[in-house]
Amino acid sequence: METEAIFWICLMLVAYSYLFYPVCIWLPTRWFARDHRPPEVALPPPKVALLIAAHNEAQTIEAKIRNSLALDYPPERLEIVIVSDGSSDATVKIAQRFADPRVRVLDYQQRRGKSAALNAAVAQTDSEILVLTDANTDFKTNAVRNLVRWFAAAEVNVVCGRLILTDPKGAENVDSLYWRYETFLKKCEGRLDALLGANGAIYAIRREVYVPIPDNTIIDDFVIPLLSKLRHGGRIVYDLEAVAREETPPTIGSEFWRRARIGTGAYQSLAILWPILSPRYGFTAFAFFSHKVLRWVAPFLVLGMLASNVCLMNHMLYQILFAGQISGLALAAIGAYVPGRSRHAKALRGLTMLAGMNVALFVGFWRWLFGRQTGVWQRTARSVDLKVARSQ
Repeated sequence: METEAIFWICLMLVAYSYLFYPVCIWLPTRWFARDHRPPEVALPPPKVALLIAAHNEAQTIEAKIRNSLALDYPPERLEIVIVSDGSSDATVKIAQRFADPRVRVLDYQQRRGKSAALNAAVAQTDSEILVLTDANTDFKTNAVRNLVRWFAAAEVNVVCGRLILTDPKGAENVDSLYWRYETFLKKCEGRLDALLGANGAIYAIRREVYVPIPDNTIIDDFVIPLLSKLRHGGRIVYDLEAVAREETPPTIGSEFWRRARIGTGAYQSLAILWPILSPRYGFTAFAFFSHKVLRWVAPFLVLGMLASNVCLMNHMLYQILFAGQISGLALAAIGAYVPGRSRHAKALRGLTMLAGMNVALFVGFWRWLFGRQTGVWQRTARSVDLKVARSQ
């Protein structure tokens, strides 16, 4: 009886996190959603520092700076800060070619990690609003203006923009499909003032509420907004009209190691952010437990489900359920090798991605437990890297 209870508890928690939670977070928006219209913009607009963290981004940094210079924001109120964390390629030289007074290059030659670089960069700017982004992200022209308009409301401290992931031509990864699912959750959580962190590709924060994070922080875009909420309160807003675009990693393998790193950072972040689980944080606590904590323990729930299922094989029902689990795992393994972009191929690769996410979390847990991951990040492989490799 206890073994059966373990099986069904594990199954229901996994099903709740992935399938039922979206319904549970959507329903309250019907009754408790906050007014989600930006306030009237005060003049003059606040001074903005666009912080672009970069490590060996010679392939993308020029395009990123040009994209930033084309933003629809008063030039005298915008500074574009390239934050180089120990780049050993031409990233700094390329950035320094720009004569525009808005462009400033902070060349930190000792590589300490993104979090340490951001802490140092924030200390060197007096701009009222910090907009954080990545070197491989393209902003729509009005993205910064849309982010910044929310800060006319004194209770808003962080604004997360909308990232649209695009698949490079011929890519294996189907993360953009999963991202649409995550975007739906962000939209619902944002309407309930329960947004969990931001997206490192596009978000803004008041400089006065920025809390320096530990140098070894791995998922800075998750910790910075929530740590600010813990220390200063205020709202974290999700703006669907502040849009940026970014390519998904071109291969499932590169995406796996990116997610393993994020998994390590997720377990690491609990040491700082666990107070958010307190009921006094309302919908934020509910979302944090359902959307994050349960996801992070899902690999262990799946293992518990499989192990308890093995112990129940003398019942026909559990034989069928076990066969279903093994078949699902087999299809996920096959999906990693299925070529093409047909509907069936994409469905299989979607199953591969879901299984891979949980395996990556499992790997991330052990890296966190044994201290195998530091705050020094590695660039995720991109389609431009594949093109360069093929041309050599």
